[in-house]
Amino acid sequence: MSRNPFDEIERMFDRMSSQFDPTEGGALGGPLGGSVAVDVEDAGDEYVVTADLPGYDREDIDVQLAGERLTVSADHTDATTAEEDDGRYVRKERRQQSVSRTIRLPEAVDESGTEAEYNNGVLTVTLPKVGVDDGHDIPIN
Repeated sequence: MSRNPFDEIERMFDRMSSQFDPTEGGALGGPLGGSVAVDVEDAGDEYVVTADLPGYDREDIDVQLAGERLTVSADHTDATTAEEDDGRYVRKERRQQSVSRTIRLPEAVDESGTEAEYNNGVLTVTLPKVGVDDGHDIPIN
């Protein structure tokens, strides 16, 4: 009776993936430790925060601004629960996933002028700076 080499490879992948699985007590607690990867760009008169949130719906995402702290969080639950499974799945790895990230902005922003857009898995938050103007010329006497 010969062994199937693919069974051993499958077991190896299972062991490796469990290191990143928060429900398995993995060292990282999920991708990026349950965090959201972000870019914060200083675009002159505003900050632009870009966050990658693939696989989430617009309704799954929450953006909060409190002073100079921007918090982006998302919570996604797979629509098929274990009770609804009916034994159709041979393997099921997609499940609930929650991520969150709080970013401290370098300076105060105008809360009333903030905008957020979500398109193709990328969240873009535009935060206008407070009191930024083009300046004015000072005449010399």
